[in-house]
Amino acid sequence: MNHSAHSTYIARDKIFTAARLLGVFLLFLWALLAASAAYAVVSDYATYGKYFATFLRGAGTTLLLVGISLLIGAVLSLPLALARNSNTLLPRFLAYCYVYFFRGTPLIAQTFLVYYGFGGFREFFSTVHLWWLFRDPFYCALLVFSLNTAAYQAEILRGAIASVPRGQTEAGRAMGLSPLMIFFKITLPQALIIALRPYGNEIIIMIKGSAIASIITVFDLMGETRRTFSRTFDYNTYLLAALMYLVMVETLRRVWVKLEQRLTRHLLR
Repeated sequence: MNHSAHSTYIARDKIFTAARLLGVFLLFLWALLAASAAYAVVSDYATYGKYFATFLRGAGTTLLLVGISLLIGAVLSLPLALARNSNTLLPRFLAYCYVYFFRGTPLIAQTFLVYYGFGGFREFFSTVHLWWLFRDPFYCALLVFSLNTAAYQAEILRGAIASVPRGQTEAGRAMGLSPLMIFFKITLPQALIIALRPYGNEIIIMIKGSAIASIITVFDLMGETRRTFSRTFDYNTYLLAALMYLVMVETLRRVWVKLEQRLTRHLLR
């Protein structure tokens, strides 16, 4: 590369594109919001200090709800993904209908359907000893979130399994391994590595989407924020909640990037 070409490359690299300008503007906006929240807390410490522990408890409820939902969804996603890739029509069709419903309808509609809709069948659920599940808003949100994320995780896993080169399976067969051993020792580990980034995106989406639980009186971070606002009528409570969500998401994103780098270090050259 000659000197003029090198200079042109540097000049082009320094040009502020629309994406960069937008990023700078959003960063500046978040800095202003953070400064506004910090000023509000400092100027009225007695009020915000009183509710800080409540906000932390709400954030803990959010993380608990999302964490358990993701674990249950991960367990359900494996048989769903296998059914979606099955050569048998019936399991493939049933899995398709499940995934299509939960991915094609809003999470808030699913939450209302379970919490308010199933609540109309109290006598039946009491008879089968399941009313304890549908009378508690936390358990209802946990059920809906688990079923919802299972559908998304199943599609992520299905695509990742399909992305594993066919030669890996053929190599396992050549070594005399059983189909079950080939799947769990060769195909699934590689598929999980491929699915790392989409899984991280799904976790972030679930954290932000968990605010829907507050609508059915689950006192997660957003639920505690709404309760605090109803007592103070201070919009800064929502600003503080937004910043806490931002901190959770950004922390998770950085941890996930480090995890991805750790697990895929053998692929770097």
